[in-house]
Amino acid sequence: MTIPLLVSDRGYGLLWNSPAIGRVELAETGTRWVADSARQIDYWITAGRPADVLRRYADATGHAPELPEWAAGFWQCKLRYRTQEELLEVAREYKRRGLPLSVIVSDFFHWTHLGEWRFDPAEWPDPAAMVRELDELGVKLMVSVWPSVSPGSDNFHPMLDRGLFIGSEYGPVAHADWPDKGLGAYSAQVAFYDATNPEARDYVWEQIRRGYHELGVKVFWLDASEPELKPGHQNGLRYHAGPGLEVGNLYPRENARMVHDGLRAAGETEIVSLNRSSWAGAQRYGAALWSGDIGTDFASLRTQIKAGLNVMMSGIPWWTTDIGGFHGGDPDDPAYREVLVRWFQYGTFCPLFRLHGFRGPSQVLEPAMTGLPNEVWSYGDEAYEILAEHMRLRERLLPYVMAQMRAAADTGLPPMRPLFLEFPDDPGAWLVEDAFLLGPDLLVAPVTAAGVRDRAVYLPGGARWTDAWTGAEHEGGQMVTVAAPIDRIPLFLRDDARLPIRVES
Repeated sequence: MTIPLLVSDRGYGLLWNSPAIGRVELAETGTRWVADSARQIDYWITAGRPADVLRRYADATGHAPELPEWAAGFWQCKLRYRTQEELLEVAREYKRRGLPLSVIVSDFFHWTHLGEWRFDPAEWPDPAAMVRELDELGVKLMVSVWPSVSPGSDNFHPMLDRGLFIGSEYGPVAHADWPDKGLGAYSAQVAFYDATNPEARDYVWEQIRRGYHELGVKVFWLDASEPELKPGHQNGLRYHAGPGLEVGNLYPRENARMVHDGLRAAGETEIVSLNRSSWAGAQRYGAALWSGDIGTDFASLRTQIKAGLNVMMSGIPWWTTDIGGFHGGDPDDPAYREVLVRWFQYGTFCPLFRLHGFRGPSQVLEPAMTGLPNEVWSYGDEAYEILAEHMRLRERLLPYVMAQMRAAADTGLPPMRPLFLEFPDDPGAWLVEDAFLLGPDLLVAPVTAAGVRDRAVYLPGGARWTDAWTGAEHEGGQMVTVAAPIDRIPLFLRDDARLPIRVES
């Protein structure tokens, strides 16, 4: 997620407006921005408080659309549902249990070949009927779409002949190896379509339109969109937009643009794509972000809080993580169940609320792979009751969440906010990395360590704060310690705000 926007407590914001491969060095005595290969230096600067910076940044790079209300609900995902019936049965079970479900995901290897952008009929015999049943259940189907093309794909040679792949200065257009159906234990040398080429974007969208959109699929997961090169060197690449070192960071934004422009041309108005990578301005294309294939421990959860706040301060208002982490996690392990519960509590207050992961021990990467169960009922009765209650809490908060999504679209202010965004005059607010505000009125303090049943929370000065669980009031500008039993995440309401946190008896 290379979004080179710096927001300073000295009262300015700076966008390094170059997609070149490079780095920024932040030191005690100076700051240095470096582009390894560029034909010009281009930067944008504005002055003001952090909120002013983000408002002007949205004006300069594009406002996000308003998030559709269905996208603010609960998303169910795992690596991976292998068949149409397996996926449908999970959606049916959510409805049988009376649990809210907005989105369910068909992950990778559902395709015939990588780069054919269509369902394998052996495993997904009637995807149009599947979409219709999900629609009746009030559930959207999201489908994983990759930018890589196997030589086994029907599209490989037409795209090669028309120059629609990322090129190479030396050697072939294959830039990674990846398993594909029909190859047994072998991998294919795959190419990547050139998302900076308008003709290539049109070609890929036409395949997606035929393979998915005509069946009713309108929500897409844009995975591996860095693109995922092996090795990850841009030096010898040639894009339509220029040499790899000069333009390489553009790719994920232009990949999101491919889906956005295609859906718009097809008459769709509610456009959401989930992206693993991004660049500045992707928010205007309805691009949400998640943090990729992360660990399944408390250390990873702690990192996600900081990562999410950095995304919020980068002009991207739609953010999520793999709740519980991605790599591993045993649903029967009490220690992991605690991680999952605490992460789920954090996820309840993220802009997007999404459960995903590759549970169980690591496996050989191949088309038949699947992880252990990863539904909310997969973690035992105690965890299930906590998770289900947080799903209901999210539903109660949806009007408030949607108000923040409208504010994000209108003003550029993100729904999830570091404390200093609302309280820039409080020096203590600039130091908090493990708590945040959802909108202006709800302070969220996740628990991020094993066995912890209380935690210290800094309450910013300039406001009065009410414990949402107990009703206890506290003046701002101080640290307080509050109870945090396993079924509760510390929450505080600002001044006279009232939100339906508790179910009143």
